[in-house]
Amino acid sequence: MKTVKFVDLQKQHAPIIDQLKAAAAKVIDDGNYIGGEEVKLFEKEMAAWLGVPEICGVACATSGLTTTLKALGVGPGDEVITTVNTAIPTAEAVTLAGGNIVFCDVEAGGYVIDVTQIEKLITPKTKVLMPVHLYGEPVDMDAVMAIAEKHHLKVLEDCAQAQGAVWKGRKVGTIGDAAVFSFFPSKNLGGFGDGGALTIRDPEAMKFARMYSNHGRIQKYFHQIQGTNSRLDTIQAALLRVCLPHLDRWNAARRQVAAWYREGLKDIAAIKILPRVKAGGEHIYHVYVITVPDREALIADLKENGIGTGVHYPHSLNVQPAYAYLKQGAGAFPQAEFACEHMLSLPMSPVLEKDEVDYVCDRIRAFYQR
Repeated sequence: MKTVKFVDLQKQHAPIIDQLKAAAAKVIDDGNYIGGEEVKLFEKEMAAWLGVPEICGVACATSGLTTTLKALGVGPGDEVITTVNTAIPTAEAVTLAGGNIVFCDVEAGGYVIDVTQIEKLITPKTKVLMPVHLYGEPVDMDAVMAIAEKHHLKVLEDCAQAQGAVWKGRKVGTIGDAAVFSFFPSKNLGGFGDGGALTIRDPEAMKFARMYSNHGRIQKYFHQIQGTNSRLDTIQAALLRVCLPHLDRWNAARRQVAAWYREGLKDIAAIKILPRVKAGGEHIYHVYVITVPDREALIADLKENGIGTGVHYPHSLNVQPAYAYLKQGAGAFPQAEFACEHMLSLPMSPVLEKDEVDYVCDRIRAFYQR
């Protein structure tokens, strides 16, 4: 029996382990753990990779989203429209910034926000649209930007799962007014703990975000605004600098793995939805998600055969107790709720090999043949 890990970070990092250890050791030898030179260098290098003037490292994507929403002017009474199928930090950030969350359903037969439903959710209180490029799939940003321009709204791209995804030749994170990235270890550009980054098109808003994330200051002991502590650690920046040059290659490898899956699963009738690639989009498969009728039984069978799986996410946010106050319980967002009940994430990694993918596909086929 084979063993196929859901994520294999040890194998992914093995070829660069000596560089990673050396980078960490240098930070320890220098003894500058907060705001060190490695942070400035990583911000410069990531900005060049992304193609934006400036990047600000932050402690995590959640605080990055909160900071960016504040920088875009979100405050009490302001509404932010986003998808109901996402990790809770997307929504948490809105309330942490003082705004009100407005959920939108996902596409039929898909997993990202249904852009055709956004406009009917806009009210005079709407301030920001926050599309989430979930699972590495880019949202139709042409549609989002057209709506934003028509209604004079800001657009914040949640790119936590989409470092390197492309829409119409442009990297996600460079299309809207602002963007936030996550460096959680399992992400396409993963660190070795929590971490994130933000970028904002408007220089004054970017200045605010940089100050806000560092106790409201640029200069030590001189606080221009009230802020918070959301800094990217020096050691995380040093390790991310080692990983960043490999990101494009890792993403290409993920796309190859996805192609193997697509070929291996295409004739299994029980699988209702495979990840799709819209015309003009370039998916980078943070996770590879399928939709099946009997998820729990399949998970158990795959586990018995040495195959790790995940579920991203088992509950749409409208049915979470944290959002009961919105009074949008079961049935309010049928597409997202269906997806959350049936979606299954298969092993995905840039170091996954074809025989491992074939084994996963064979075990799924055998399960449904029974």
